[in-house]
Amino acid sequence: MSLLISVKAAEFAYLKEKTGATPGNLSVQISKLTEAGYIIVKKSFRDNYPLTTCSITPKGVKAFEKYVADISTYLPIK
Repeated sequence: MSLLISVKAAEFAYLKEKTGATPGNLSVQISKLTEAGYIIVKKSFRDNYPLTTCSITPKGVKAFEKYVADISTYLPIK
């Protein structure tokens, strides 16, 4: 979610590289976030190769902002 909050959309390969997740683990996380309505997944092809692109939804932005606000209460403020 933190990667998607700062971009319009991100390809599966980019997310995999930046998170260091395995393809299987990333697929599971994407499925869970999609089911929750936090991201939208677009599947297409580029040069006859499958291309999966993810983007955050308004509901996902709100959930992420709430998460950041909630976690901030546990961190010391300087």
